[in-house]
Amino acid sequence: MTNFSLRKNSFLKTLGIGALLLLFFSTTGNAQQTINGTLQHDGLTRSYILYVPASYSPGTNVPLVFNFHGYTSNANDQMFYGDFRPFADQDGFLIVHPMGTVDNVGNTHFNVGWGTSNIDDVGFTEALIDEISSNYSINADRIYSTGMSNGGFMSYKLACELSDRIAAIASVTGTMNKNQPNACTPSHQIPVMEIHGTADATVPYQGANWIESTPDVVSFWASFNNCDSTPEVTNIADTAPNDGSTVEYQVFKNGDNGARVEHYKIIDGGHKWPGTAFNSAGTNYDIDASALIWDFFSKYDINGVITTLSVEEVEGSDTFFSVYPNPVSSIITVDLKIQEPLKYSIFSLEGKLISKGSISASNNKIDVSALSSATIYFLNIANTIIKIQKK
Repeated sequence: MTNFSLRKNSFLKTLGIGALLLLFFSTTGNAQQTINGTLQHDGLTRSYILYVPASYSPGTNVPLVFNFHGYTSNANDQMFYGDFRPFADQDGFLIVHPMGTVDNVGNTHFNVGWGTSNIDDVGFTEALIDEISSNYSINADRIYSTGMSNGGFMSYKLACELSDRIAAIASVTGTMNKNQPNACTPSHQIPVMEIHGTADATVPYQGANWIESTPDVVSFWASFNNCDSTPEVTNIADTAPNDGSTVEYQVFKNGDNGARVEHYKIIDGGHKWPGTAFNSAGTNYDIDASALIWDFFSKYDINGVITTLSVEEVEGSDTFFSVYPNPVSSIITVDLKIQEPLKYSIFSLEGKLISKGSISASNNKIDVSALSSATIYFLNIANTIIKIQKK
């Protein structure tokens, strides 16, 4: 549900000739690819736009971000309006922009339970995950969903109904349907970010008879994830004083497996994507929604917060060691600061012993090339547990 509408001619005019040439060469040369794809699902030909950054390398598993458009909008508009491509270029993830279908009243949409169609968009999303994963090296533990308005509703629906495939979600100007939280039972913690304007006239911040209020939705997810019941609140610097809005940042910390619920409350902000390149009344420019969302996603996989490697202290001693790289493809290096050998064990997520041995300053390599790719393991060295991710 969005009043944003950007059509091809106005977009080309806005870009200008120089930017248009850059767009042409960047999508037709040996660089990133923007692919228009189709998929057969439930007797319908469904379409999507896939963005593959130049840094993508087959065989190296990468994250996948779903970016759902708003009501009456389309995949191409959302690709530019809520733009994640610069961050994909930088960090090497793929972005898929699904295209909705036309509902019973003639508008493009994703079926989130408003009664305007019976399209199975959850099934379409799962089929799209399978389709892309069959053609690209996707890290199955790092699939995320975000979107504008109706796309935000869709992301919440996936968190509730497709949690076994989704690691974290973010919604911009979306919320949950009335009483939807009562039937929402994800199979694991779901880190959630909500970005919403208090002056949103399309999806009211305080809710309506058909939708939950933003504060209630944020509170639901904080409770579900067992986060602290009271958020930390920070006022974001008003770096764009002429945009007519300010931002309050709320974060509920210490959830299961490190999950957080983060909320950017755009005071006096409208039904807009903050930081978009397409300026219009009600758009906040103190924050960049796309940057914040990717930074949020990048901290999590489906098992919770991703442990970035560092120097670990062995309990009860003055011994320090570092373990790298993490994620790892074949060889873990343990940089010991002492000469005495240490025993290690590697366990699966289910607690099954996978391998064990000993390491020392002169023999500090652990070969994990035989472990399954895109899987989380636990490395135990001298009673210190380190979560490692196999590429």
